[in-house]
Amino acid sequence: MTNSTVPAPADAPGATARGPRFRQGAGRLSLDYVRTLRRRGTADVEEELPDGRALAAWVRQCGPCGDAEFAPPAEPVAAEARALREAVYALVTAALDGGGPAALRPEDRDLLNRVAAQPVPAPRLTAAGTLEQRAADPVAATLSLVARDALDLATSPALLARLRPCASPTCGALFLDHSRPGTRRWCSMDVCGNRAKKATLRARA
Repeated sequence: MTNSTVPAPADAPGATARGPRFRQGAGRLSLDYVRTLRRRGTADVEEELPDGRALAAWVRQCGPCGDAEFAPPAEPVAAEARALREAVYALVTAALDGGGPAALRPEDRDLLNRVAAQPVPAPRLTAAGTLEQRAADPVAATLSLVARDALDLATSPALLARLRPCASPTCGALFLDHSRPGTRRWCSMDVCGNRAKKATLRARA
């Protein structure tokens, strides 16, 4: 994945006045990336990365190089990024289902390995004494972090024991349960958990 670093258009998508554009909070960068296919497995599935502009917006919001200036990547890069997302999903679900990483299709494994081999953002100390993350290609570097995170997650038994699918039948998200008892059911208590609570109250009424 290659992308020259040039100023982005003034109207490039990203956070909106209502808040962040993309959902976060799944507990791992790779799981947040998987959530860009919203309502996975349902009739209302929604693609949140349809083009390079949307991919650039995700990198700015969720990656470590959010304040870097770069142009949205071309469609072939965006298409490969979507393929990477599906490879990540295939890997973590294979690990969840008991087949393990060895059950992953060779083409998905090759894609994950190739993207993970790309350079990642490097720390840089500014004159103000703050730490920044910089990369020649912020998109490729952030996706490399996604791939590396997915490989680490899927090969770590302790982490896999905390990996959960959201209990909402209309969500399709995966999350890492960091709660002490390990009994978290929803990817977000504010969204899916709150909807389930309201549905229960309506049913009782």
